[in-house]
Amino acid sequence: MLERLWKKTVNRETVSYLIFGVLTTLVDWISYWLMRQGEMDYKLATVLSWAAAVLFAFVTNKLFVFNSRSLEPKKVWNEFVSFVLCRAATGAFTVVAMIAMVDGLGIRQDFICKVVVSAISLVMNYGFSKLFIFKKEADGADDQP
Repeated sequence: MLERLWKKTVNRETVSYLIFGVLTTLVDWISYWLMRQGEMDYKLATVLSWAAAVLFAFVTNKLFVFNSRSLEPKKVWNEFVSFVLCRAATGAFTVVAMIAMVDGLGIRQDFICKVVVSAISLVMNYGFSKLFIFKKEADGADDQP
C-alpha cells in the first residue's frame, strides 16, 4: 500500500513540479529581496515579485511539468488565462497572509512570513495546475510535440 502511494505521488510530474516550484520560488524571493533592498514597500514588492514568478511558472509548468505542447493560440491563451486566474487567487492569499502576519500579528521578520506563505502557495498551485489548467486531453493531444 505504501509503495503504491509512493509511486502515485513521487513521479516525473511531481518531481519536476517540485524542481520548477523551487526555481519559481527563487524568482519570487530574489526579486522580492532585491526590491526590498531598494526600500520598496513590502506590499508592492510582494505583488511585483509574484507577477515575475507567475510568468516564469507558466512557461515552465506548461512545457516541462505538465508537457502541454500545444501551441494553438486559443489553447495557449485559455491555459494562460486559467493559470493567471488561479495564481491570482493564491497571489491574493499571499498578500492577505503577508499583511495578516506582518501587520496583524506583528511579525517583524517579513521574510520568514514569505517562506511560510510560499510553501502553502506551492501546494495550492500544484492542485490548481493539475486539476484545472493543464489537465490531459482524453485523446492524448497534449502529448504531441
